[in-house]
Amino acid sequence: MMRVARSPEGSAVYDPTRRIAGRGAYLCYNRKCVDIARKRHAIERALKVVTTDSLWEELERALEEHIANKVIAADGRSNIK
Repeated sequence: MMRVARSPEGSAVYDPTRRIAGRGAYLCYNRKCVDIARKRHAIERALKVVTTDSLWEELERALEEHIANKVIAADGRSNIK
């Protein structure tokens, strides 16, 4: 699960370590889940903040990275030399 936390300054930030103190909201590693959350303003409602396009871009990158790592793990090979 991807965690988005409300920072002490009152903004929403992606929390890949899941250690930022404070209120958090979780999204599954699924494109539909992220798209629906963005469309329905789920993060804004859960954390009572306004999200930025940069947050959604960061979540998209995390999702793509997760999917890529999952494909490599399923393949049993790594492209790292």
